[in-house]
Amino acid sequence: MTRKTVRIAMNGVTGRMGYRQHLVRSILALREQGGLDLGDGTVLWPEPILLGRREHALKALAEQHGLEHWSTDVDAVLADDSVDIFFDAAMTSGREEVLKKAIAAGKHVYTEKPTAVGLEGAIELARLAREAGVKSGVVQDKLFLPGLLKLKRLIDGGFFGRILSVRGEFGYWVFEGDWQEAQRPSWNYRAEDGGGIVVDMFPHWEYVLHELFGRVTSVNALATTHVPTRWDEDGKPYAATADDSAYGIFEIEGGVVAQINSSWDVRVNRDELVEFQVDGTEGSAVAGLRNCRVQHRSATPKPVWNPDLPATYSFRDQWQEVPDNTEFDNGFKVQWELFLKHVYAGADYHWDLLAGARGVQMAELGLKSSAEGRRLDVPEISL
Repeated sequence: MTRKTVRIAMNGVTGRMGYRQHLVRSILALREQGGLDLGDGTVLWPEPILLGRREHALKALAEQHGLEHWSTDVDAVLADDSVDIFFDAAMTSGREEVLKKAIAAGKHVYTEKPTAVGLEGAIELARLAREAGVKSGVVQDKLFLPGLLKLKRLIDGGFFGRILSVRGEFGYWVFEGDWQEAQRPSWNYRAEDGGGIVVDMFPHWEYVLHELFGRVTSVNALATTHVPTRWDEDGKPYAATADDSAYGIFEIEGGVVAQINSSWDVRVNRDELVEFQVDGTEGSAVAGLRNCRVQHRSATPKPVWNPDLPATYSFRDQWQEVPDNTEFDNGFKVQWELFLKHVYAGADYHWDLLAGARGVQMAELGLKSSAEGRRLDVPEISL
């Protein structure tokens, strides 16, 4: 076996997602398993370089995990020819600029979403990457969740017959920050800083719908701010200028209709924080982060509407659990492995910056639809 060291600049690792999912559960997990075997006698050894704005936090993380390299100087790291890949999980508002710098420096880029604050910028990033001959990847983690992998297994096996509709529910109550500390950073609720649930979640819904059911052809959305005042990390009140809840209807090629509610102002009364119910002529399924339940046409009961009598049965008990039948690794780690194999072994990979631009387009159209109060078509985009 030949070990090849891959130096990865990781920007934004002091944030929740950058640290937990990308550094610890992906890159460090790859190191713990001895690297990534490419199958040709080569093992990739990821060497992270921690990037961010807070020197003390970066130094503490490096010491905690026994890492040698960290910096607050993004430009200096990008100028280093030994750096192979640039990853970004920092604030959305600065992503487009830093990705342009990375591409100009000849680095392969892998990034969280959204890739830019507007569609024009997102397409420009995809164009620049193609012209520079660098490879790109955009995190589309929900595709690799056990629940959605089971759902895809059902779709590919023809379980549903003709799929009719998709109903999605996502969200939880994010504390306002006055008497309980908020679970999300305050910039998420300031539009001027790139916050908002449409910008955050509609890119997810685009790739989930696109990959599982087909291209989204129209969007009709209502975005709103249910909680107008929140408290920041210093305990100071601030005006929430970004939307914290969104209600969308998406038409999909072939006639499938999807309805997805996204909210940071909802208390959870379901089995998982996100669930999708798919109904088809031959059967239905409810998929979450990890679990998936089904009800086939042959086993569909006959509910009777009678408001005068209490129900004597549990609707949930009438569904069957889909078995795992395999071991599921962390979804973020799985996509990192696929991207690294794409860069260093030429493996197929289509979750690139152009795919990321579709997510930006969905968010942009969702906000426009809400502002104008009308349904909007979703044009196909290309370079």
